[in-house]
Amino acid sequence: MTVSDRLETPRLWLLPTSLDVVRARLTHDTFRMTLDGVPVHFPSAWPGDALALFPVLLRAQFTAGQYTLVDRASHEAVGQLGMKGGPDAAGHVEIGYGLTPDARGRGLATEAVGALCAHLLSQDVIRAVTAETTPENAASQRVLQKVGFRQTGARSEPDDGPLLQWTLARP
Repeated sequence: MTVSDRLETPRLWLLPTSLDVVRARLTHDTFRMTLDGVPVHFPSAWPGDALALFPVLLRAQFTAGQYTLVDRASHEAVGQLGMKGGPDAAGHVEIGYGLTPDARGRGLATEAVGALCAHLLSQDVIRAVTAETTPENAASQRVLQKVGFRQTGARSEPDDGPLLQWTLARP
C-alpha cells in the first residue's frame, strides 16, 4: 500500500509531511521549507488543531499517511490531513483533517478529503474510510457529506465528549 504519494487537486498539493516539517513546526511559529520540490511557507496558524498530534508523531518517528495541504497559487501551507493509523483487520482506516482559519469556507477541505479518500480507496487493502466529528462541527460534517460519507453511528469519549461516526465505503 502506498500512502505517502504526492496528491494533487485543482487548487491544492497534498504533500507528504516529513519528520523535518514536524520538528520545524514544534520549534518555529513560521518557517519555509521545500517539500517534494515545492517551496512552502508555513504560517503560524498551520496546522491548526492538528498541532497537538505533532509531538506524538515525533515520539513515534512516524508520519506515513500524513499530508500538508499547500495552496498551489500562493505556496502557503493551509492545512493538514492524514490517516490516524493503518487499516484495521476489516480494512477500515480513519482520517482526520483541519485547515488554517483563513483557508476555511472555500471548499478546500472537501477537495483535499476527496482526493485522499479516492487515493486510499484505490488501495486493495482499504475497504472503507472513516472519520469522526463533534455534533457541533457542522462545517466538517458538510465536508464529509459532500465527499460521500454517511453517518454510521455515535459514541462518547471522556476527553472529547460525544462524537459522530462517518464512513465512506468502497463502491
